[in-house]
Amino acid sequence: MRKVLYLFGQLNDEDVEWMIATGRKRSVTRGNALIQQGVPVDALFILLDGRLSVLLGRQEREIARLNAGEMVGEMSFVDARPPSATVRGLEDSTVFAIPKPVLADKLGRDLGFAARFYRALAIYLSTTVRERHRMLGYGSEADLDEIEDDPDELDPNVLDTVALAGDRFDRMVRQLMDS
Repeated sequence: MRKVLYLFGQLNDEDVEWMIATGRKRSVTRGNALIQQGVPVDALFILLDGRLSVLLGRQEREIARLNAGEMVGEMSFVDARPPSATVRGLEDSTVFAIPKPVLADKLGRDLGFAARFYRALAIYLSTTVRERHRMLGYGSEADLDEIEDDPDELDPNVLDTVALAGDRFDRMVRQLMDS
C-alpha cells in the first residue's frame, strides 16, 4: 500500500475527491494485461482490490507483485515513454483509472494540485531508488546502516500523513467498490 500513502499523504481532500469524480473503475481479469511493455497507456492506475504481477522482457520474468494501494503507469505518465514492463492480473482485480489527458489538463490548470502530485511522486521515486541501492549492495553495510537504520521505515515526509493517507484510500475504495 506504499505508493498510495505517498500520493494521498501529499494531496488534500479536495484533490482526492476530484480524482474519485474523474476516474473510473476497471476490471482486470486473471492473466490479462493491464499494461503491456512498450505499448502506450491511456491512464494512471491505482489498484483497489486484487493482485497484479509486474513482468519484464519477452519471457515476462516477474519482478514484483502488487497489492491494493499500489499505483501503476506513473513512470510513463511522468516521462511520456512507453511502459518498461507488463502488468498482468494475478487474480481478478479492480483498478481505478484516471485518464492521462484529464490528469495532464488538471495538472496544467491547478498549480497547487500539480505541486502536491509531483512532490508525492518525487518522494516515492527517491525512496525507491534508495531501496534499490540498498538491495544491490552499493556502499558498505556500515555506511548503509548509518544512513538508514530500518529499510522498511517510512520517509519522514510521509510518516506524519500515513494515517490520513490510509483513511483517504479506504474512503476511496469503499466509495468506488460500492458503486
